[in-house]
Amino acid sequence: MQNKFNKLTWAVAVAAAAFASQANAGGYQINEQSVSGQGYGHAGRSSNVNDATIVFGNPAGMSFLDRAQVTAGGTYLNVNTDIKNVQAQRFLDAGVAQGGAPMGVQVPVGDIPGGNEGDMVPGTLIPFGFYAHPVNERLAFGFGVYAPFGSKTDYENDFQGRYFGNYTELTVISAQPTVSYRFNDQWSVGAGVTYNRVEGELRRQLPSEAGFNAAGDIDSRVEGDDDGWGYNVGVIYQPVPETTLGLTYRSKVDYTLTGDFRAYDPAGNVVRADDANLDLSTPETVNFSITQQMSDRLKLMAGASWVRWSRFDQILVTGSQGDTITQESQDYSNAWAYSLGGEYQLNPQLALRAGITLDFTPTNDERRSVRIPSDDRRIFSVGAGWSPTEDLTLDFAYSYLTERGTSVSQERSDLLASEATGGVPVGGANYSADYKNEAHGFGAQLTYRF
Repeated sequence: MQNKFNKLTWAVAVAAAAFASQANAGGYQINEQSVSGQGYGHAGRSSNVNDATIVFGNPAGMSFLDRAQVTAGGTYLNVNTDIKNVQAQRFLDAGVAQGGAPMGVQVPVGDIPGGNEGDMVPGTLIPFGFYAHPVNERLAFGFGVYAPFGSKTDYENDFQGRYFGNYTELTVISAQPTVSYRFNDQWSVGAGVTYNRVEGELRRQLPSEAGFNAAGDIDSRVEGDDDGWGYNVGVIYQPVPETTLGLTYRSKVDYTLTGDFRAYDPAGNVVRADDANLDLSTPETVNFSITQQMSDRLKLMAGASWVRWSRFDQILVTGSQGDTITQESQDYSNAWAYSLGGEYQLNPQLALRAGITLDFTPTNDERRSVRIPSDDRRIFSVGAGWSPTEDLTLDFAYSYLTERGTSVSQERSDLLASEATGGVPVGGANYSADYKNEAHGFGAQLTYRF
């Protein structure tokens, strides 16, 4: 039994490494820090100054605000997933399958019992809040609280891919004090320091008997948290009053998650406990955008973002004694996103917005996991800003996200180890399926000016 759960600890640690890499897939980098920006697909993130959410978009933009203001709101995400063409098989050592001693060769012995309902991402509200305070015509201060990264997947209990992951949750919350200075009518710069808190939880099932029935599975879990510091800097340049160019850089943030490992038998008893450390870095990003005032009522925006995902060449997990538990290659690629949008001032009280975004994933078919089965995506957005008074603006937006159909194919051979087999894994599993994801985002925010 002890050998079995030594293997279990190793398996959970491997899953933790996979979680760390998958949780930062491009498809799950959060863009919901501004509902006014959501309406035009965040095309003018670094160059269009609407409200206090510019604290996140480009700190240099605060000095373009005419008075102090607070902006708060959130976006509710409803994600739908369709899973098709599933193949899930279990394997046993050929000797064990015949009732004898292990032979070192695993053979298929049938399908893994379970289902594939899909829709494993719960509906989630992503809130944010910002404050910007121009001190004079040149100097401004601000502060923001928001979520730059996050993901959650929660499959049904008998999910056929449960041996590769059935629950994943990651939350990063950032707090950012910011300052900006405007040199003249053309140039402005800004900078902010970010304090970031990360929390994560991962679950995966392990079979306890050759039938691989969900009711007899061992529930293995890892939880961890840490905090880290980062920064962002930005610049805005207006060559002429009608044209605004913005550039923003957000730094990487390094974490060392201290995790607790727990394994529970079907009766809920803890059968193994350990800990491990996992180094994790969220990558730096660069955003450039341009806003062009076409007329008194119409302005157009375009933007591009680059994320340095190539930092994820490997994931290293160390155990409680500092030993290497696993070292895995990730092979991520740097990724780009592009957006176009516009805003039309219908009358002094109402502005209408629309935009489109193309967001490319850094992952590849070989590494894609059931935890985050994401691929390239297109996002179509519409929105409106209503100002019943000069001091108050209410913004609303709707986005439809559709991802390119993608596939997942995973295999494990390290299951069903026990004292009877000398700790040698005698069972394995594979899972492959086609995924199709789409999402709806509903956003609302309030801005009050002092």
